[in-house]
Amino acid sequence: MTKRRRRFYLVAEEIMPEAMVKTVQVKDMLARGEVQTIYDAVNLVGLSRSAFYKYRDLVYLYEETGRERLLTLSLILEHRQGILSTVLNEMAKMGCNIITINQGIPMSHAAHVTATVDVFHMEGSVDEMLDRLQSIVGVRKAEVVGYS
Repeated sequence: MTKRRRRFYLVAEEIMPEAMVKTVQVKDMLARGEVQTIYDAVNLVGLSRSAFYKYRDLVYLYEETGRERLLTLSLILEHRQGILSTVLNEMAKMGCNIITINQGIPMSHAAHVTATVDVFHMEGSVDEMLDRLQSIVGVRKAEVVGYS
């Protein structure tokens, strides 16, 4: 079964569902440190927590400065020698610049890795990068969890 590629649209705020607009507001408040918890932020903007969790990884504010430079990846890697090195080399081949890496202690034969990557000079799309990472033996999961 082939995985359907995610499609993206640039949509004006006035036609977006209110819950999506409020989700962006909550994310912005959290990023700026105006509130400490998701609970506080959703209460301030009048959004349910379930709606926030539904949209948080799917809606972003488009910055008119152009293409996003940094993205944060969440990876689940099998606990095998050389997997992280292979992943980093694959990203480098595409022109990505690794900014930060945080690797957790392996549990159940897998480790969670969070990496922030500068993709400004990347050759290809983010979807292509994720496909290439997912094709590496030992990569159980690769997904984007944030942009900045």
